[in-house]
Amino acid sequence: MEFPPEVLTRSKAGKLEVRALDSRGKFLMCKYLDPKTMKPADKKRKIILVDEEGRRREFFIIPLKNGRRYLMIEGEKEDAAKPENPMVWNEKEGKAEPLLK
Repeated sequence: MEFPPEVLTRSKAGKLEVRALDSRGKFLMCKYLDPKTMKPADKKRKIILVDEEGRRREFFIIPLKNGRRYLMIEGEKEDAAKPENPMVWNEKEGKAEPLLK
């Protein structure tokens, strides 16, 4: 099969690969702040990905010591401790809003 050159890429090992669409959608990136100081409570972030069909995946993004690389860990699928309608604090608007609009 032939592919346009724009979708072809080479791995670090030099192997030719096709960059193929897996899914498309929206995302939300959360950071964690200390409620008293509003300064970062932690360096980790959470990214929530929602594909076109509404399927949701959550990942924690944790910086490694060198600061240039990150560890990405998938969040729990079902967590009884999660609120039914979780919200996120919007610093720019100074109010809580739904995780995903």
